[in-house]
Amino acid sequence: MMDIFNSLFAQYQGVDTWLIILELAAVAFGMASVWLIRRGSLWGFPVGIASTAGFVWLLWVYTLFGDMLINAYYTVLSVYGWAKWAKRQQKDDGFRISPFERRDWFACIALILFSVVFVGSVYWFKPYINNGFSWQGISAGFTHFTWMDYTDIFTTALFLVAMWLMAESKIAHWILWIVADTVSVPLYFYKGLTFSAFQYVIFTLIAISGYATWKKISTKQAATFTALP
Repeated sequence: MMDIFNSLFAQYQGVDTWLIILELAAVAFGMASVWLIRRGSLWGFPVGIASTAGFVWLLWVYTLFGDMLINAYYTVLSVYGWAKWAKRQQKDDGFRISPFERRDWFACIALILFSVVFVGSVYWFKPYINNGFSWQGISAGFTHFTWMDYTDIFTTALFLVAMWLMAESKIAHWILWIVADTVSVPLYFYKGLTFSAFQYVIFTLIAISGYATWKKISTKQAATFTALP
């Protein structure tokens, strides 16, 4: 048992205590954010911003600039979602789930293409970024891509679409969270961010619960709408 514990947390040996605390805080805010969104609470967005902003700083310190830029990108999307939900809740006087429409497919495809190009570009230039933004002694290109990079590109595209669908109050966003969170568990273990990997285990469970909860709310709202004269 101790061998398993030591192997999981060995990468934290020699790491400054404040960095471990920062990761734990970012993880805690992340889990709280997903739980609040599950309940349809607007507070899920500012709490989520605290999480992604914490990871931006943490990844900057670890010089994982590619991941840092991606979390900055999540932060911007969370601000958009916050504004969107706030506006809708003022208009509708409460939380309301929106139906998935045909035009949403086009938006999702466009977001996937944008995400693949954006994140792919980050990883294309990753050697340059991780070299202190210097070309000295390094080169960019697909030859430097690893399975982790391709997996990150895939999960980030799913996360982007999920965040947009979440901002639009579409129940389908939970399905994408479930897939992307599940894939992220081994990915973050491999990166050495054990606490973050455990976070994605919790995220997966909350996403499953969130889908079930939103499904019930959606059914209830549809029944109420049908009953209106």
